[in-house]
Amino acid sequence: MIDCGEGTQIQLRKYKFRFGKLNHIFISHIHGDHIFGLFGLLSSFQLLGRTNDLNIYAPGELKEIIDFYKRNFAYDLNFRIIIHPLGYKRKKLIFRDEWLEVHSIPLKHRIPTCGFLFREIQQDLNIKKEAVDKYKPDLESIVKIKKGKDLKISHDMVIPNCELTYAPWKVRSYAYISDTAFHPSIIKSIESPDLLFHEATFSGEDEILASETSHSTSFQAAEIAKLSGAKKLIIGHFSSRYKHIEFLVDEARKIFPETYPANDGDIFLVNRTRMEFS
Repeated sequence: MIDCGEGTQIQLRKYKFRFGKLNHIFISHIHGDHIFGLFGLLSSFQLLGRTNDLNIYAPGELKEIIDFYKRNFAYDLNFRIIIHPLGYKRKKLIFRDEWLEVHSIPLKHRIPTCGFLFREIQQDLNIKKEAVDKYKPDLESIVKIKKGKDLKISHDMVIPNCELTYAPWKVRSYAYISDTAFHPSIIKSIESPDLLFHEATFSGEDEILASETSHSTSFQAAEIAKLSGAKKLIIGHFSSRYKHIEFLVDEARKIFPETYPANDGDIFLVNRTRMEFS
């Protein structure tokens, strides 16, 4: 989960998300609209009998807040809360397993703030069943084939890997750019994401206000999407001064047509596509 504003539990229950599946929380910065839901969520975990570790990737200052919470409201927690402090000088790998890696990306806000890049790990190739039936490779050879190696049948007969495997899936990525002023230096860090969320607190007409408050406009969010090579842009974090947000989306689409508003419950699919063998 990314950020944990007030009402998080209501949304999790509304969309029937299983609390026990939530093991990693990424907090972009310590402003109330990004952390006020955390303490109720921790209490619910305790009431539900949680025992698994909970990993929170956040500004180091959050540890003091969590310690205060534990001393005064949850001194008998049955699970560990592990705080992983973020850095703010450069892009940094903060999580990796066999399927996914997550990088923090320093942003430009009034307090230390990070965005996050979620990127799949390239998996082994899938070997064709008909190739196994035809050439009957042993287990060691199958492992090598899945790693991209050719199959050596004899001294003068080698089967190219592309005839033995399906083309690999392209790695997908999602970039989450939280509260920030217009910050083009992040473009190299997000690396052509399939899906980009970028805050668009203000309209282009309020660019001065956006600069004064270290936020972005819809035009600026679209510019980042265009320059980064994103495939699809979601904008959100809209100022409450706007009663309707359709015009913010229209502004962004003038620069980046594949722009969509962030609405509760929306699902954005990033289809899997295969690479081509070189």
